[in-house]
Amino acid sequence: MFDWYKTSDRKQKRTFWACYSGWALDTYDVQIFSFLLPTLIAVWSLTKAEAGMIGTAALFSSALGGWIAGILSDRFGRVKILMFTIVWFTIFGVLAGFAQNTGQLLAARALQGLGFGGEWAVGAALMAEVINSKHRGKALGYVQSGFALGWALAVIVATVVVSYFPPEMAWRIVFWVGVIPASCVLFLRRYLTDSEAFIAAAKKSTEKASFSTVFKPQYFRLSFISSLMILGLQGGAYAMVIWVPSLMAERGVASGSMVSSILIMAAGSMCGYILTSDLADRLGRRPTLFLMSIGSWIVTVSYVMFPLSAVLTSALSFLVGFFMLGVFAVMGPYLSELFPTKVRTTCMGFAYNLGKTLGALAVAGVGILSAYIGLAQAIGLFCFAAYAITLCSLLLLPETRGKSIEDIDTEMTKPDVVANRAASPIQHP
Repeated sequence: MFDWYKTSDRKQKRTFWACYSGWALDTYDVQIFSFLLPTLIAVWSLTKAEAGMIGTAALFSSALGGWIAGILSDRFGRVKILMFTIVWFTIFGVLAGFAQNTGQLLAARALQGLGFGGEWAVGAALMAEVINSKHRGKALGYVQSGFALGWALAVIVATVVVSYFPPEMAWRIVFWVGVIPASCVLFLRRYLTDSEAFIAAAKKSTEKASFSTVFKPQYFRLSFISSLMILGLQGGAYAMVIWVPSLMAERGVASGSMVSSILIMAAGSMCGYILTSDLADRLGRRPTLFLMSIGSWIVTVSYVMFPLSAVLTSALSFLVGFFMLGVFAVMGPYLSELFPTKVRTTCMGFAYNLGKTLGALAVAGVGILSAYIGLAQAIGLFCFAAYAITLCSLLLLPETRGKSIEDIDTEMTKPDVVANRAASPIQHP
């Protein structure tokens, strides 16, 4: 399972750690808000709907940020844009800590989201282009496991800071602490270089990525259907991850038990990333996605809808993390194999972040709906609908396991393939 890393060269290993740490930082900055929601609701007397809107702001703006970063990455290189996205969301994370009212906080988070959106697609494309195609699923799955580290770091930092500082100051300090890991990631990424595949494609191609690229017939239908798949996965995940701390607080769960449950969920996600990344290379991308999506469907709805003992809550927390978050290990290799190098991050950025943003509406939707049917029922309903959308979308997408970057680029430039893709999104190897 770890042979891929042992046989990787220095550039591949360096790229892996830079992308892994960058994704962990991205996750920390996104997820930290969910652990500050109870504090902000209390300090500023927010309604759940208002809190949900602030939570959605960064996620919603990330669609535009991801699309822009993807275009810039295809034009100017992966590494430069990766560095820029980290600097961007770190600066606005610090500014969020200085907000004096909900409007300022919403604006800071929305601007911060422009950086969030770009990091994933560009980093995933860079890793996909560097690693051997036989190990692409495993390598990108392990990069995705940085989510578990970022999530665990968020809950630990938020819990410690909120425990030792007054609420009015604690949430600000939590935002400011993000500067520390960001500095470490920027240091790591100084040693990165763009992939040979990107450099070669940039020299050969006369096509320059732009906002109109994804609407070209050979790219649009796959981009759009991919975004629907991601919409479901992200909608279910955001409904759970953002609102579970508030649900636990509403149910009177002690702070220590809440932290334990979330850390168990993070541990489950780590195991999910490891197993799923291996399955993606063994079974294929689509079979693995089907399996993990069905599992996510079952465990998320069960977690919020049924009364559980402490033991069952811990066990199900592990399974929620395993399925609901582990499924994202397949996203990097799968999306990177659907599009050629010259437009890879443009299409990936569009598909991933459009789906992510529409899925993020679940955050505000849960907050609004909870006023009528209760928080647990609102979360369960959104999770149920979200994974149904994912499963339907998967029926319309092709299998891509084993394709090399060179094969993908060659295939996508053939006139007959371009015509076929314009007519139908289903291209089975």
